[in-house]
Parts: sequence; C-alpha cells; structure tokens
Amino acid sequence: MSCLYCDDKAKLDSLMIPICDLKVSKLYLFREQTYYGRCVVAYKDHGRELFDLSDEEVAELFADVKRVGAAINKAVKPAKVNYGMFSDTLPHLHVHIAPKQEGGHTFGGTFEMNVNPPKYLTDEEYEVIINKIKENL
Repeated sequence: MSCLYCDDKAKLDSLMIPICDLKVSKLYLFREQTYYGRCVVAYKDHGRELFDLSDEEVAELFADVKRVGAAINKAVKPAKVNYGMFSDTLPHLHVHIAPKQEGGHTFGGTFEMNVNPPKYLTDEEYEVIINKIKENL
C-alpha cells in the first residue's frame, strides 16, 4: 500500500502545507481550514502502529504533539484542542490536531475529517496562521 507521507508528495502537497520538522515528526497545516489552525503531526519514519515504537519513541512523538497543541492553543485561542489518530487506509502514524471554537463547526461533537463544503484560505491567510503557529512553537 502506498503511503501519502512517504511516497506521494504531490497528493500530500495538495492536502497540506509543510510547516517545520520537529524532534521526531513533521508538522503540516491542513489546507482545509474549517477548524482554523488544524494541523497534522506525522511521525518522521514510516510507523504503522504505536505499539511498533519503543516507549521512548512514543514519548518523543507525544512530546511533539503536546508542543504543537500548545502552540495552536496560543495562536488561535480555541475553546478546546481536539486530537485524533485515524488511519484505517493510511499506513503511517499521524495525529490530527483540530482546534474547535465554541459555537463553531461540530463543537461539542467529533471533528469531521472531510468537511463539506470545505473552507480554504488565501495564500496570505495560510501564511498568517503558519507564522502564528511557528511563533508559538
């Protein structure tokens, strides 16, 4: 099975914008921004399952996730930061980080992976949120 993060740069670039490398992962901004500031932290190596990693590797991955969650919290001041690990058809460890605003889309419920209709930003708006997140990392 092909891996989006390892093998399909064109598709990855169509869905996400790289922000930076972290200790054991890479940080991406999701292009679809219904949840303003939504990012993905993708493990740097091709790992399929948490139990495939050593305890130290799991701790390092979640330290990256914690760091990004805190940065997004400071950058967009959501009511709650949600975290999700879903990968039935994508064999690569990654964590969705979705800030949710009270009264916003699906507040009080599970965030949607594929919002319809999607909300995209201008290049300038992507740059603003990326810089806000970077400033708070």
